[in-house]
This record gives sequence, structure tokens and C-alpha cells, in this order.
Amino acid sequence: MAGTSPPRRQTPFILGLVLILAALPLGYFLFLHQPPPPPPPPPAPVAPPPVVEQAPEKPVQLEISKVSGTVEVRRGDGAWEAARPGVALNASDSVRTKDGSYAVLIGGEAVEVTMEAGTEVSVELLRDSLSQVLLGSGMATATVRPGTKHTIEVKATGSDAVARTTEGTFTISNDGAGTVAVGTREGEVSFVGNGKVVIVRAGQQSVVRPGASGPSEPTQVPSSLLRKVRWPAAQQNKREITVQGEAEPGSRLELAGQSFSPNQDGSFTRTVPLKEGTNQVEIKATSVGGTRQEASQKFVVDTKPPSVKVKLPWGNSGGP
Repeated sequence: MAGTSPPRRQTPFILGLVLILAALPLGYFLFLHQPPPPPPPPPAPVAPPPVVEQAPEKPVQLEISKVSGTVEVRRGDGAWEAARPGVALNASDSVRTKDGSYAVLIGGEAVEVTMEAGTEVSVELLRDSLSQVLLGSGMATATVRPGTKHTIEVKATGSDAVARTTEGTFTISNDGAGTVAVGTREGEVSFVGNGKVVIVRAGQQSVVRPGASGPSEPTQVPSSLLRKVRWPAAQQNKREITVQGEAEPGSRLELAGQSFSPNQDGSFTRTVPLKEGTNQVEIKATSVGGTRQEASQKFVVDTKPPSVKVKLPWGNSGGP
């Protein structure tokens, strides 16, 4: 027919159309497609954090703050000498109080140790966060003030008992023969002995005795300390007496100015000197819980032989 194109003339057209359609993706990729973003630059090297040099640990400075009566200090194994306020103490130094005396040791704003009469303590370790003190004998009260992040440990000579606190006040006594008692005034105290640990809270006390399995279970501080006092006769013809009695174990006693600890069962026997005439003898007991009790007795001493008058049956004028 006259309107139909011959096949030879349609072939170039179809071939061109195919080439155009095939070139469309290539043109899109070459001219319209966005190239991928360039790779990110390598991260800059991170500078190491600055090295902060920690200041060396500054130990607590323990010093003698107050003294009353006869108080002595010893440097290491040196001789005992009179103590005075303001004297700094180092590890291995010792302080002792005689009868009727006391001393107060302070460690900055963190620690305070009050020594009762007849007490000896030694400094073992002083650090920024820890103070260790050895109680040779007697009674001492240790305080760690709140917020100071400090710990105080008090060990006892003649025993493996150790009391420690990080915030609180406790009193510890040691008779030097294995009986150690701890009473807490404020906060709580960890009391360790023979591998056993008890927590002694405010108003409680615990005692370690020789041969025991460890500290006793904490109990309330007793209100009575002097269980029994056996006084001798009030009239005496000699200048000394023997006083016997029983007190709370772990307490501290003072009889006629002499400080001592009762036996592990609480019994005690003491010889007291007297003077001619009237004597007032007092005994005082103090517990680790802060309880105090007193008793007294009056004694009259007369050591002079009685005077004897002999009336002769005759006068002085003569006679056999």
C-alpha cells in the first residue's frame, strides 16, 4: 500500500530509538547523578588528658592539747619526761597519765583522745584517713568528728581486741591482762576480737575476756557498777586497811586516789594507807559507757597506847 513505510526505512529509526533509550541511564549517571560524598577526613588525634599530680598524703598531726596533774611523754624507747600542751606526737611515741591526772590528744579537726587517770597509750600509725593507737592499760575515749572521712583504731596490749569507728565516740578500757571493754557514746563501733566482730551502738557495751571466743554480744550500759564493797571496821589501831569488793568487769576504779582495774570477774582487793585520826576513804567506779558511781566510808585511826594511871596507897612522905 502507498501509506506503509518500507521495512528498510523503519530499521534505522528503531535502531536509533533503541540507542537513545540505552543512553538515557548513562546520561543520568554522567550528568544528573550526584557523586558520592568524599570520605570523611580521619579524626584528629585526641590529646591525652593532662596528668594531675596528686599531692602526697598528709598525715594527721596528733598533739597533746591538755594536761592535768602528772602527765609524761616518751619518744620511741627514750626516757619519760614531763608533757606539756602543744607537743606533737609521732608514730612510736607514748603518753601516760599518773593517778589523779588526765590528758587530751587531738588530731586536727578529725580526732580527739581523752586519757583517764592511770592510762598509757602509744601512737602506732598516723595517716590522712587512718589513726592507730595502742592502749597499754587504763581507759581512753576516742572521737571521730562527722564529715572528716577519718577512721581511728584503738588496739589493746595483751589482747587481739581492736575497736574502730569512722564517725562516733567510744570508750575503751584495758586491764593489761586480756580483759578489754568498749562502750559507745555516739555513732557505732566495730569491736573485733578472736576473729569475731560485733557492732556496738550508742548506749551499749561489749567485753572481751581471756579465753573467750570473742567480744560478748552488746548489752545496755549498766546503771550500777559497784556490786559489793566490803569495808573493814571503822575503828582502827593501824595505819592501813584492806578493802575488797566486786565491780562491773571492764570498769575503771579509783580507791583513795589510786587508779586500777578489777579482775576479769570484777573482784578487787586493795590496801589503803591511812593517817592518824579521822579518814574519809572513797571509791569511784567509771564504766566504758560513761556511768559513774561512788561509795565512801569513814575510819578513825588511833595507834597511841592507852595511858595508865597508878594510885599508890601511900603518900610521898616516906615508907617502904
